Amino acid sequence: MALVANRRSVMTLFSSPVDPFCHRARIVLAEKGITFETNSIEEGNLPEDLLHINPYHSVPTLVDRELILYNSQVIIEYLDERFPHPPLMPVDPVSRAKTRLAMHRIDADWYYQVKELESGDSKRMDKAKKILGDSIASSADVFAFKPYFLSDDFTLVDCSIAPILWRLEKYDIELPTQSKAIHDYAERVFGRESFQSSLTEHEREMKE
Repeated sequence: MALVANRRSVMTLFSSPVDPFCHRARIVLAEKGITFETNSIEEGNLPEDLLHINPYHSVPTLVDRELILYNSQVIIEYLDERFPHPPLMPVDPVSRAKTRLAMHRIDADWYYQVKELESGDSKRMDKAKKILGDSIASSADVFAFKPYFLSDDFTLVDCSIAPILWRLEKYDIELPTQSKAIHDYAERVFGRESFQSSLTEHEREMKE
C-alpha cells in the first residue's frame, strides 16, 4: 500500500465526475488553491491503484504522499488543517463542534437521501425526492439568517451543501417560491470562482 502511495509526489484525488461526495472535496481543493492531480473514476471501472490503497474501493480517495484518506468528511477536514488559508472552519472549539455537527446532519439527512436517489429503485427514489425537497425547503429561514450557512464566512458546511443544491434539477426537485433565501444562497455560492473551477464537464451539463 505504501509503495503505491509513495510513487505520487503530487497530491492525487480519485474522483467521480458526477458524485456529490467527490464534488465536496473538489470544492475545498479549489477554495484552497491546492495543486493536485485528478484520477477520474467511472463507475464499474476502478483502477488497480485504487483497489490496492482503499479497502472500500470508494471515491473520493485522497493520496498525499504516504497518507491515504477515503472518507469525504475526513478528507475536507484534513485539507483545511493541512492548508490553513483561507480557513474553512471556525477557530474556537464550540463553533468548530457546531460546524462538525451541521456537517453530520447534512450527511445523515441530505446525503443519505441523495444515495437513495441514485439507487435505481423507483419507489425509494420517489420517497427520497420528497424527503430531500421538503427538508431543504423547511430550512429556508436558516439560509436567510447569514450570507452563508449560519456564518458570515464560507465554510466546510457550504462546501457540503453546494453539491446537493447544484443537483436539485437533476433530481427533479423544485423548491417552493417561499424558498427565495435558498435560491439566493445557491446563486451566491455557485458564483464563487472556487465553485466554478470545481465543476467537471458532467456537472456543468446538469444545469444545461
